[in-house]
Amino acid sequence: MTVDSKPFRISENPTPTGKTPCARSGNELYSYSFRGVETLGQPRSIMAAKSSKQPHQEERAQGLPPEHSARERIIAAARPRFFAYGFRSVTMDDIAAELGMSKKTLYTHFSRKSALVEAVMLDKFRRVEADLEQITSECASDFLAALQQLLACMQRHLEEAQPPFVRDVRRDAPEIFQLVVRHRRDLIDRYFAKLLAEGQTAGIFRKDLSAKLVTEILLAAVQGIINPDKMAELNLTPKVGFSTIITVILEGVMTETARAKR
Repeated sequence: MTVDSKPFRISENPTPTGKTPCARSGNELYSYSFRGVETLGQPRSIMAAKSSKQPHQEERAQGLPPEHSARERIIAAARPRFFAYGFRSVTMDDIAAELGMSKKTLYTHFSRKSALVEAVMLDKFRRVEADLEQITSECASDFLAALQQLLACMQRHLEEAQPPFVRDVRRDAPEIFQLVVRHRRDLIDRYFAKLLAEGQTAGIFRKDLSAKLVTEILLAAVQGIINPDKMAELNLTPKVGFSTIITVILEGVMTETARAKR
């Protein structure tokens, strides 16, 4: 496997590389080439149809088995709506009606909307961590595959949070953003720091740079840019901001040998 000939960035028209992804997420396979996120394993027409669905349509299509608890069903219903439309515009009545659930049952599990927003974010981070854990275990012997999959995973999770959700966090829920800060620092510390060290061993990243220091630079850039106020100022989405940060940092730590292979 070789490093692609373009910088680390996301493109609208990814080019197939023929590489087999190490990890599956849901019904889709993702491979992050250094030229873009590639969707493999499904015809383009199917992917186009899936992307055109509204969140409530996709949730109905996926569904949840009846044995799932009411709490899990509530979180599963709220998550795509909160992320797509913002939590200010989605009422607890909307969620109860969608689930065919009484408001009494809904409020038994979540006495206020802010508690449901927090539960949705914690569920989001559990899913991210599960995906990252799967990637690092299945691609343990292939550093580049692991890096590609990890970046694709992060891009996919970040693009779920649309501008209305970021706006609502900025205006109404600073405590939710602090929750995000704590969890993303933990994920970067555990997964990206490990990959940086493995990249040095593989000869992809420079050994004269401290993996710990590079991780702290990544954390500082993410904290300084991927926050509601700065994203509003720069008119950024989380996906675009993270992609740009990763491009700058990973390009900077590549060895000359790795650059020559691009």
